[in-house]
Amino acid sequence: MGGTDDAVDEDALYVLTAVLLTPAQFPSVLGDDFPAACAALNLEPCAEGYGLVLGQDSEGARWTVVVDDVSLVAVAIASWDCGMEYDLSPGERTMIAALPGWPLAVAVAAPGVPAPHDPAPEEGDRPPLAPPDPDGWGPAQRRLGADEIALQWAQWRQQIGDDEMIGASATPDTSDVSGTSEGDRKEEPKPEPKAGHAGVRRALKEAREYLESAPPTGRVRSSFAPNGARTLRADGPGWSMVARTDDIAFVLLDDEPCEVLPVGRGPELPGLLESLDKIAVRPA
Repeated sequence: MGGTDDAVDEDALYVLTAVLLTPAQFPSVLGDDFPAACAALNLEPCAEGYGLVLGQDSEGARWTVVVDDVSLVAVAIASWDCGMEYDLSPGERTMIAALPGWPLAVAVAAPGVPAPHDPAPEEGDRPPLAPPDPDGWGPAQRRLGADEIALQWAQWRQQIGDDEMIGASATPDTSDVSGTSEGDRKEEPKPEPKAGHAGVRRALKEAREYLESAPPTGRVRSSFAPNGARTLRADGPGWSMVARTDDIAFVLLDDEPCEVLPVGRGPELPGLLESLDKIAVRPA
């Protein structure tokens, strides 16, 4: 493998980016859990996981190279995230597979080689990996939407008021009614709480069931959040949930294209989130 300098090496892969494929960190676009993500790439779901290196060959073709040197890939990603240069060049012995295409959208390209394109298919090759259609909606887009909320939690949270949350209710202030005596004042009816959303109820029910019967590895993941809280990510058939253990939850559904459904804490959500955090997979 090579870097992205101007000299073209016919045998090199010019590395553009990399991602981890481990029980606690995997491209959710590939599946609801770690075994499903591995199956999408025809990989065995080994506990140590893999690194996915995305790059171009000397002809510009897109390739995803699977390596078993997870630590090396993790160091490269951490370095890039800090704005540091890092030459990611896994040894040939660490390479597990070379898959045509990229499972994720990559906005950059290697200099000095043709524009990114899928390699010419050969007999018996699998179809090239490709990111999901950004204009469509389905499980992959739903999971990508949940990824974005987890990444930009503060911005999403600021847009949501208490009266917009599923299950929330607002009690009007009847402490004073001008021109009406205490004896004449009639009790004003309080608004009924919003009816629960059937899809959200199903998602929360299935999330609770994870506490009784362990889900596939990676269905529930926990990561750092400010002020001692945790960011929880849970997925299931047709739904994704992102939550903070000290705050609310957001639910996305296959049946509700592009909709983000906020769930207020209420009496039950805090306990559910605390229990899910206890069974969640965490980054090493």
